[in-house]
Amino acid sequence: MSKKLIPTSYPPGSHVAVQLPLPFGGAYDYRVGEQMTVMEGDFVRVPLGPRIAIGVVWSPATGEVPENKLKDISSLLDCPPLPKVSRQFVDWTANYTLQAKGLVLKMAMSVRDALESPKPITAYIRASELPDLRMTPARSRILDVLKDGPPRTTTELAREAATSPGVVKGLYEAGALNKVSLSPEPEISEPDPERQGVTLSDTQATAAEELVKAVFPGGFSVSLLDGVPGSGKTEVYFEAVAEALRHGGQTVVMLPEIALSAQWLERFRARFGVDPSVWHSDLTVSQRRHTWRAVAEGRAKVVVGARSALFLPYLNLKLIVVDEEHDGAFKQEEGVIYNARDMAVVRARLGQIPITLASATPSLETIINVAGGRYTGYELPVRHAGAQLPDIKAVNMIKSPPPRGQWLSPALTIAIKQTIAAGEQVLLFLNRRGYAPLTLCRTCGHRFQCPRCTAWLVEHRSAGRLQCHHCGFHISPPSECPECKTENSLVACGPGVERLAEEIQALIPNIRMTIAASDNIQSPGAAGELVRRIENHAVDLIIGTQIVAKGYHFPLLTLVGVIDADLGLQGGDPRASERTFQLLYQVAGRAGRGEKPGRVLLQTYMPKHPVMLALLSGDKDQFIEIETKARREAMMPPFGRLVALIVSGPIESNVDYAAQALARSAPSGPNISVLGPAPAPIALLRGLHRRRLLLKATKDTAVQPLIRQWISRSEKYKKVRIQIDVDPMSFF
Repeated sequence: MSKKLIPTSYPPGSHVAVQLPLPFGGAYDYRVGEQMTVMEGDFVRVPLGPRIAIGVVWSPATGEVPENKLKDISSLLDCPPLPKVSRQFVDWTANYTLQAKGLVLKMAMSVRDALESPKPITAYIRASELPDLRMTPARSRILDVLKDGPPRTTTELAREAATSPGVVKGLYEAGALNKVSLSPEPEISEPDPERQGVTLSDTQATAAEELVKAVFPGGFSVSLLDGVPGSGKTEVYFEAVAEALRHGGQTVVMLPEIALSAQWLERFRARFGVDPSVWHSDLTVSQRRHTWRAVAEGRAKVVVGARSALFLPYLNLKLIVVDEEHDGAFKQEEGVIYNARDMAVVRARLGQIPITLASATPSLETIINVAGGRYTGYELPVRHAGAQLPDIKAVNMIKSPPPRGQWLSPALTIAIKQTIAAGEQVLLFLNRRGYAPLTLCRTCGHRFQCPRCTAWLVEHRSAGRLQCHHCGFHISPPSECPECKTENSLVACGPGVERLAEEIQALIPNIRMTIAASDNIQSPGAAGELVRRIENHAVDLIIGTQIVAKGYHFPLLTLVGVIDADLGLQGGDPRASERTFQLLYQVAGRAGRGEKPGRVLLQTYMPKHPVMLALLSGDKDQFIEIETKARREAMMPPFGRLVALIVSGPIESNVDYAAQALARSAPSGPNISVLGPAPAPIALLRGLHRRRLLLKATKDTAVQPLIRQWISRSEKYKKVRIQIDVDPMSFF
């Protein structure tokens, strides 16, 4: 190890700054106690008021605390230190996002139990020489279990021998069993980089070769793998993963929907022979503890996870992959607000390692970076194994509307029946959960709205309730209108996936159908079961929301019908066209991925919209050109900078005063403009009133110092929170 990589050591009596995972900006000064030496990155216990907290030795002391008021570090934890690059990443993320450093650190040390040295597990083996003892059937069964097997715990022995733990204890006390200590950490099988993968086409092999070259000898680089749906992007970047493994390095692969990664995991097992380590919110506390520790010790060689996987304390990270890099799920909107794709590029630069971004519909930001030479692009323009891209047609809903009270056009209805009759599968895409997005009274027009949010209550008929999708508030559907008291006057307006299923059931009574939405697909296990059913042709028709739009490969799925293709084009989001194009292009890509050709029908009221024209023509480049021109003229990202300030609180008048005070002290200049304050589109969210201000600046403007100065000189109001979103992706 070179000298510059050796952590700074602090002997007894030294003064150090300890960063705590709390909502504070700076670190606290402490003294290193007697008979203790610490290094930067060490996890330590320190006194904090009346309690003991766990933090990280960050740097030399700030010097802000007098010697006589310094408190000693209580103890050093038996845990690998937080690597220097991880600490740099915490610093950079906090500074860029204008979030408290302690909250960013909390993401890096999110599993407190993992910071403690795991306690060994006590197990038993059979003694080499058995003493004289009274033998019983239960004792004989225990000794038989241990005769040729590995050590077992008391619980395992009792279960396998069908007896009680007391019998195990009695055998040990009699000298028939010996205790042994086992490591509590489960063994992690290392992926085999030399295992044979799929045969790559010439285009795939060329891209894979370049990605492999970037891994060793290393250095920072960003590569974009831009391939049509079904072009084999995953198999291509697997070759870079294999190269990182050959050199003993770790890899993190980030997926936007880790709960929906069943087929990705199957591909990984087929290529490398084992499962990767996984990281997402659905893991148990024990699983998270084991994975965090394995990452910190370098035993977990490949981690696949959601955005928070980026902040794990990798001992030897050599490659980052961001799959579906365009996906909005990489933006965290609560707590520390950050874009995991952008932060992944920063993490790669700090670690001087390569990063690969993969997508069939790359974000405009990434495309502009490739065009400017900052990223290197590799294209996969054809599907793997000769499969053809689907034929996409628009159904003009003005000229060919569905029957009254229905949502399927005649053309789509005919196509569904033909596809099912041919023994093939159908996907109907509608990005609305539940039965209907709105319930109203046909007598007085009363609409059911959430009392805590500016949002309508969505009917979930299968669950028998009206529910808010923002805060979770729900009620049972009343028998009469709460406004005019008229009975049986409530009517569902608009379609959700449940209502669409009802229409399909009436159309084809015996059809085998499933709904795929976040209401019923909430875990990797549920996703895996759905995938198995579809692959085994236990399902003829899938009705799904956006969770089925990406990554899936179902060879028998030949028809995709989009029910409301215009849905995402509504509202004032500057990225509305881009997002709608990405979503519809991705969902269209589910059709015809096997031997049979696919087709896509887009039900639209705006067939001449640039998004629809680009999808119908297959001319993605033309759409990108139009979108680039519009963004450049408006000085919107990636050609300008945006920072949103969201002012919120339980008392509306206080929120208004605080927002107006912010506006009065807003920065000004030739390259800066501030819009607002204005009520947020969701002006009431979870009981909090919300106002938004938006700072707009030129691309070369350093917005962080402006925002810090702005916030510091603004008046403060009780029970009012100001949330900062640098580079906002949503405007709700």
